[in-house]
Amino acid sequence: MSGDETDARGFPAFAARRGSRARGQSWWGKAWADALEDTSLDEEALKKGRAYARTGRLGPITISPGRISTTGYEGDTSFRTVLTLEELDEDDWELLWEKTAERSDVIDELLAGRLPPDLLEAAEDARVRLLPGYGDLEADCDCDAFDHPCKHAAALCYQASWLLDEDTMLLLLLRGRGAEAAQEELRSVMLMQAIVSGLGDEDDADGAEEETKAAAARLPDGTPAEEVFGRGPAALPELPPLPGPTVRQDTSDGAGADPLEQLVTTAAVRARELLAYTHGFTAEPPAPLGLWRDCVRIAATRPGSQVLARLREACGSPEQLDRAAEAWRLGGSTGLDVLEEAWTPLKQDTARARTALTAGWEQNELPELEVRDNHWTLAGSGLQLRYGRDGRWYPYRQEDGRWWPAASPHHDPVEVLAGLLDG
Repeated sequence: MSGDETDARGFPAFAARRGSRARGQSWWGKAWADALEDTSLDEEALKKGRAYARTGRLGPITISPGRISTTGYEGDTSFRTVLTLEELDEDDWELLWEKTAERSDVIDELLAGRLPPDLLEAAEDARVRLLPGYGDLEADCDCDAFDHPCKHAAALCYQASWLLDEDTMLLLLLRGRGAEAAQEELRSVMLMQAIVSGLGDEDDADGAEEETKAAAARLPDGTPAEEVFGRGPAALPELPPLPGPTVRQDTSDGAGADPLEQLVTTAAVRARELLAYTHGFTAEPPAPLGLWRDCVRIAATRPGSQVLARLREACGSPEQLDRAAEAWRLGGSTGLDVLEEAWTPLKQDTARARTALTAGWEQNELPELEVRDNHWTLAGSGLQLRYGRDGRWYPYRQEDGRWWPAASPHHDPVEVLAGLLDG
């Protein structure tokens, strides 16, 4: 289990926190920050780290056994920062759970998915260190700063205390155990202690039997321990995918389309948008459609009907409606925003895209890109990438002096650019 990549957990980047405290506010968040500050030899570096942690310029954070990593940005330059913490070995974990099993209040909290402060006393009894000590936390950053730790690594340390505010069990993951594995190991130790106690004291057989029952009751659903330990783990069911876009492709030329069917299709599209927002696929709930956007939606979802012909005639600019409908077909409502709106992305998003594009091509083979707002144009080629507010890249081609949506969007700008160049 140690170092298993499947134990890695990712967390989104923190937004800027102007004027707020840089240290964690929970018991474990404060304890982590105290350990960091008590073991650091450079107070000035910590001061810079606290300031940098609040700027919002560190990217998403990944926590895995013995490791915390992120990518940060200074202007258009990106850098990688990694913190490593020594994992506990198997003997350390066994000793920790043996001492923890003696504390009923700590057991209840741990099995409920929380890390109680009293666990620190159990760790001290087991002579096991949970929080970083001198020399435990190593920092590596490719910013080449002379400070140790550099401000980026120090900032990552403080942001780790913010994560502990939200999920205290991350401390166990850093030391080498995910939450579920830690709980299972604790249950096993409790069960073995109850069994050994019962075998060793025949005069107190009834008490040992009660202890064994109590330990077994902590197993999932009260299943007998021998049944649990004698079978392999069952596979978890896969999450159902988000339904595909609901678009009715009506190729009839008659005017007799069923209005009820049109309403059902519209409701299905709206339901999908709300479901996507509910499950975190989109950052904002879908806004009500105005007259123009609703016309575009109808034109995109009913491309062969007389309704489309009437819309093209009524809008006064058939080409404008055709471009907007194509943008909607390929990218939905956000695709229409990308067609009609220019905006300025965050610097870290721009730097991340440059880094990805540079890594995706051999040296000197990357086409020259002219960047203006969220539009990245390949010089002299009639090809363009547009960055949407949903974090996806939309490919465009120039035809007769106008930019037309070329294909479906993708989160990876390298994939989009490669598709454009391949035609």
